[in-house]
Amino acid sequence: MIKSVVEIVANEKKAVPTISPAGLMEVLGQSNIVVVDVRDQPELPSTGVIPGAVHISRGMLEFRADPATPMHHKELARDKMIVLYCASGGRAALSGQVLMDMGYENVRNLGSIKDWIDAGGEIEAPDYEN
Repeated sequence: MIKSVVEIVANEKKAVPTISPAGLMEVLGQSNIVVVDVRDQPELPSTGVIPGAVHISRGMLEFRADPATPMHHKELARDKMIVLYCASGGRAALSGQVLMDMGYENVRNLGSIKDWIDAGGEIEAPDYEN
């Protein structure tokens, strides 16, 4: 059965638990929370990023999430809550499902950076080194 990207994203949005901007505001900065921005780097300057967020583009997520690869990002640990966001929530949902498939059990989809901004969430300039 052939599925469209719209169907795939809709399915993943149902499968990956969500966290509201208000919910993230309550826990942001705790050592057991990792916020991951999965947008492509050129998208970041126009909106900024959530303070402390790690930037890992959707295309590199599997490599950065797997501890067995030399590209593993040390912040991604299976004992932490991983909160994902992107421009519209679709890539965050796809990323969440991939992480769950890779054994990450505490994954949340925040949705879009716009949702965060509209809820009054803080924004900072992107740090291209993370």
